[in-house]
Amino acid sequence: MTLSLLAVASELYPLVKTGGLADVVAALPAALAPFDVTVTTLVPGFPAICDALEDATEVAAWHDLPGGPARVLRGRAAGLELAVLDAPHLFDRPGNPYLAPNGTDWPDNGLRFAALGAAAARLARALGCDALHAHDWQAGLAPAYLRYAAEGGRIPSLFTVHNLAFQGRFEADLFPALGLPPQAFAIAGLEFHGGVGFLKSGLWYADAISTVSPSYAEEILSPEGGMGLEGLLRGRLQDLHGIRNGIDIAEWDPQTDPHLAARFSAADPAPRAANADALRERFALNPDNAGPLFAFIGRLTWQKGIDLVLDVLPVLIAADAQLIVLGQGDSTLASVCTAAAAAHPGRVGVFVGYSEPLARLVYGGADAVLLPSRFEPCGLVQLIAQRYGALPVVNRVGGLADTVVDANDAALSLGFGTGIVFAPASAAALAGAIRRTISLFYDRDAWRTVQANAMRLDVSWRASAERYAGLFRRLTAR
Repeated sequence: MTLSLLAVASELYPLVKTGGLADVVAALPAALAPFDVTVTTLVPGFPAICDALEDATEVAAWHDLPGGPARVLRGRAAGLELAVLDAPHLFDRPGNPYLAPNGTDWPDNGLRFAALGAAAARLARALGCDALHAHDWQAGLAPAYLRYAAEGGRIPSLFTVHNLAFQGRFEADLFPALGLPPQAFAIAGLEFHGGVGFLKSGLWYADAISTVSPSYAEEILSPEGGMGLEGLLRGRLQDLHGIRNGIDIAEWDPQTDPHLAARFSAADPAPRAANADALRERFALNPDNAGPLFAFIGRLTWQKGIDLVLDVLPVLIAADAQLIVLGQGDSTLASVCTAAAAAHPGRVGVFVGYSEPLARLVYGGADAVLLPSRFEPCGLVQLIAQRYGALPVVNRVGGLADTVVDANDAALSLGFGTGIVFAPASAAALAGAIRRTISLFYDRDAWRTVQANAMRLDVSWRASAERYAGLFRRLTAR
């Protein structure tokens, strides 16, 4: 029997993206299709999405959503079946989907994403969907609206946490505008420290909860990882599932990637050298450098550990290695990265911002990618890096621990290993991991073995999509 699923999220690759959420939401429909699950994805009517929508038809309209009237347009964009919440007063804004031009949150974000959640619950019924899949805090009210719907049988919901650190907290005075019954504003509901918790709503009201890796599902049960929600999560342990993210291996393929200077494969990785040459030219690095080329790709934040990378820069420089940093985030950390490049010309290159084509070239040319995250729900960088033959150097947390096999002496003796794993998230531990990586780099036979292992690792959605499909079938059978 085919299941009909409505997914709801605030981002969708390649149209609107601030992180891995967009990639996951875009990849899951095709990954679930072989398991007889069809997906329509509800997204906000941001300009980039509305501009890309083809063959749009109006399928619903309401005048009483939080924030005002809106309609839903159904059509296709980016190869996906979409439902777009067309509410220009809420979403017709340029730039970042959550931030105003001055870098602060839009003051009406609570109403904007309450409207998305309410529309998801109504649309799931209108389309006759079997289940609803809500992603992250922006969709966190959808399970609550489903639970309190007055008419019809209840549609089951799954709430996926992509990062517990982003919780969508708003002041209590938002609650009357949500249209939910008074009993919803309670500890046994969406009330959180006196305010409205969108992420808490999803955790409380959804029929099942998933995280984007098995290890992260365990880590968030602790006070350190639970960020104030560990008690709720421990109480829902039987409904909590850790399902590893994957990547679209057709989209991320070094044999066909048009943004590479040279394409390559696990069987023939030699052309990677041309990508390294192109990177060194792009970042004005010494073209004759004999040591490995390291890279950091991601948000310039404390969570991602970019400060640790800066702390161990002397280790890299002393070992005749080079470093490329590509990312955006904290302005102070970005300034320190830029200063490091100025202090070490030819050895350090920095691009503050995000460029998908440039990121792909980094994956295809760097020897190793540094991921010293202090916590990491899953991470896609290490999955892409392995697929492109850039060995990940990762802290043993969350999805990093689940997806990278440490190339220690025992693993190497058996021909195993796909990267370098260290712990804890400290400058000393990262420095040790970098020294191990450099030693492996100069053992060319061992390096090629680990690189081939990484490129042949199954980082696709196949196994995880099967788990999602099984979970949705169990929810609809209850």
